[in-house]
Amino acid sequence: MTKPICDTRPASDTGATCPWWKGASIYQVYPRSFADSNGDGIGDLAGITARLDHIAALGVDAIWLSPFFPSPMKDFGYDVADYCDVDPIFGSLEDFDALVARAHHLGLKVLIDQVFSHSSDEHPWFVDSRSSAASAHADWYVWADAKADGSPPSNWQSVFGGPAWTWDARRGQYYMHNFLKEQPQLNVHNPEVQAALLNVLRFWLDRGVDGFRMDAVNFAMHDPQLRDNPPAPATGKPRTRPFDFQLKVHNQSHADIPGFIERMRALIDSYGAKFTVAEVGGDDAEREMKLFTQGGTRFDSAYGFDFLYAEKLSPRLIADALLGWPDTPGTGWPSWAFENHDAPRALSRWAAPEHRDAFARLKILLLVALRGNIFLYQGEELGLPQVDIPFDRLQDPEAIANWPLTLSRDGARTPMPWRQNANDLGFGSGDPWLPFGDEHAALSVDAQSANPHSLLNLTRAALALRKAHPALAVGSIAILHCDGQLLAFERVHDDQRIIALFNLGCDEVDWPADLPTTGTVLMAANDAAPGTLPGLGALLFAPD
Repeated sequence: MTKPICDTRPASDTGATCPWWKGASIYQVYPRSFADSNGDGIGDLAGITARLDHIAALGVDAIWLSPFFPSPMKDFGYDVADYCDVDPIFGSLEDFDALVARAHHLGLKVLIDQVFSHSSDEHPWFVDSRSSAASAHADWYVWADAKADGSPPSNWQSVFGGPAWTWDARRGQYYMHNFLKEQPQLNVHNPEVQAALLNVLRFWLDRGVDGFRMDAVNFAMHDPQLRDNPPAPATGKPRTRPFDFQLKVHNQSHADIPGFIERMRALIDSYGAKFTVAEVGGDDAEREMKLFTQGGTRFDSAYGFDFLYAEKLSPRLIADALLGWPDTPGTGWPSWAFENHDAPRALSRWAAPEHRDAFARLKILLLVALRGNIFLYQGEELGLPQVDIPFDRLQDPEAIANWPLTLSRDGARTPMPWRQNANDLGFGSGDPWLPFGDEHAALSVDAQSANPHSLLNLTRAALALRKAHPALAVGSIAILHCDGQLLAFERVHDDQRIIALFNLGCDEVDWPADLPTTGTVLMAANDAAPGTLPGLGALLFAPD
């Protein structure tokens, strides 16, 4: 039996308790698509506030809000034009304050996105920076002279396609952008930039937020020598962008990033019990996730892309992801998500249409059994599938640029279905910014709330189970079985032991001979029971 990672007994017994965020379940809200309070086709903060009861009823601990800051919306809020305000399409700072107050009243913590690797080209900092090499913000972004032949300073490529450099005639230089050309790269090496970004954190902490999700944090600093990236070896996977042809060793992941993380963490800690989670993707994500959460002076947690882009969910994939975060001193705490605003809906990736309901039930039991924090993306509790958005309705700049080889992110960003028989499905407008999914009305919140056997009600029960059992929330983990179809692991905390079994195939599998068959069933899906694992069966039980 492995050593428990944390003790949740009262402080009088142990001298300490786990922080509120350890083992937490967090619900991601994509504001444009959650609820529209004013009928303009775009979700907003007041709409979120009006629907917070639904989130609280799920039993999650916190919400994470994707960006709602002023933005020209070239990348739908991830191009920030003002870090300390609310875009009018989402409401006002007063609306944000009301949301926080209501969330806290319901017992929900509030996390917000921070995008510190780049801003919008309409941010006043960049407007001033591009005006002159002698301006007050001249060195707040990454500028470089052209090569002798006029070509860009390095061979770096952007995520969304094309060079990571754009010529600007006003300064007679190139500026860097890892994403869209409208998202110029902040020069986070600059101490003045770091100080400004720390002030952004102070602004939101003073307004009562409980933590931050740090977007694309490994893109925050570049190699000042602007050395070319080496070519990436062929892997057999299709390459749809020039970005895929390089090893990204110089345009991102600079060795000074952890130092800035420690400055952010010190400031955030001065506000008390807050939570920080880093988004880390790319070729070296696993190493960087651990680096950015190492010890107690960096981010609390990180989540990568182990599951978000996986085309198939297998026992080996799950086991490898879990084993990558051992219970060893100095190792950070993981966070897991099966879906988010950037990834196709998991059920459309992992299950044939005829198996989606059963797979969704297995999936929620698996999620609540994982060691680490867990994220649910809006609509995941309803089992929403991916929507096929026609080209003429696409909004996603990456999908438009790489059509048809990149699966649109828009298909996971469609409006939430609240009421089955309403023309607008209860979203608040009948002509929203993205179309409704044809299958989504039958999966609406009101339809599932009224059905005691629905996925929504199973999700509520599963989250309550996790919250009631420290072994699931913060216990240690050991893999017991991992083969072609079967995954079994145990979670242990003090004298509490829970065995979790998942048959990821559609055929029945034999019960492992070395596992007990007597005990208390805590939760089951798809007719699983001790001694019996039908196709897509899932079982959580406490053995005798």
